[in-house]
This record gives sequence, C-alpha cells and structure tokens, in this order.
Amino acid sequence: MWRPAEILSDGVHRLAEPVGRVVAKTRVPPNVLTILGFLFNVGVAWIISQGHFPIAGLLIIVAGIFDLLDGAVARHTNRVTRFGALLDSTLDRLSEAVLLFGLLWFYAWQQDTSLEVILIFAIIVGSLLISYVRARAEGLGLDAEVGIMRRTVRILTLSIGLMLSPFEPLLLVALWGLAILTNLTAVHRLIYVWYKDRKGPPH
Repeated sequence: MWRPAEILSDGVHRLAEPVGRVVAKTRVPPNVLTILGFLFNVGVAWIISQGHFPIAGLLIIVAGIFDLLDGAVARHTNRVTRFGALLDSTLDRLSEAVLLFGLLWFYAWQQDTSLEVILIFAIIVGSLLISYVRARAEGLGLDAEVGIMRRTVRILTLSIGLMLSPFEPLLLVALWGLAILTNLTAVHRLIYVWYKDRKGPPH
C-alpha cells in the first residue's frame, strides 16, 4: 500500500545517514545534539512570536537537522540507548509544542485572531493525541503507525505555511489543514487499533 507520509519520513531519515556518519567523527554525544536541537527550536519559537514568519519557517528546517542527526550519530557511534530514544521522543514533542506556542503567543496579542488561536489549540491537541495513541497502543502490544500526519509531515507543513505567510491566506490554510488532519489521524489510529484488536489488520 502506498503511504506518502511513510515514504517522506523514511526518505528524510535516509538522507541523514551519510551526514550522521561525518558528524559522528567529531565525537559529539548524540544526546547533546538532541538537546541542542530543542534549544534551537526554542529560539525559533521566539522568532515566530515576534511575527518573523518566513525566516522562522526556514529555521524550522535547520532545526530539523538536529532531530535527524542525533539518531544517525547514535547508530554510527554505537551509542543507541533506551534513554536516548526516550529523550529524543520527549524533546521532539516538546519542540513541536514550543513552536506552536510561539505562534499562539503571536496571535494572542493580535486583534481579530480568535480563529487562528482556536486552530492552533486544535493542532496541539491533535498532535498530542497522535503520539499518545501510538505510545499507548504499543504499550498494549499493538501497532498504530498509520495516518498521514506524522511528525515529519506536521513540521514540514508548518514550515511551508510560515514561509508562504506573506501570501494571504496560505498560513491560515496550513493551520486549517493541520487542525483537521492531525485530529483525523488520531481518530484513524484509534479505529485502526480497534479493528486490528478485534478482527485482524484492515486490508
């Protein structure tokens, strides 16, 4: 079955492998790269909160490099640990929340932006549910790795929306898409797990 979200995510991670091999030679611990990536995202969130959307969209792509490299460096230096995986997943979700909070902070101080605030809140809820449903399902021994709005796709959509923000209303369109599709993805995962738990995997 053709799954564009999986193809995009897998392709991006494959591109990180040769770069990770080079960075591994510097002996920088992968957990340090994870933390640096999070701190970079905090800085990007501040830029978003100041309304500098296009540059912030570009910097989100740069911040994503750290997210890709930490795992690649861990594999090439044989430093793959369970704590490292937990730290990476935790800071990935926190980074996403921080970026959305920066956008929420910007709109909270603007006039007539209640729609944007509601959409951002819906995106935060949907993103959290996507991760939670997968983690809870895996804890029960079930697979829930389905749906279009994986983290890579969400971050890329937000980045593109910010870069195209000077062209009204493309950022709003991106927010609508994220708000709807993140929550639909969470529902998709719930239905998938329910179906798989009772009748086997769907065809």
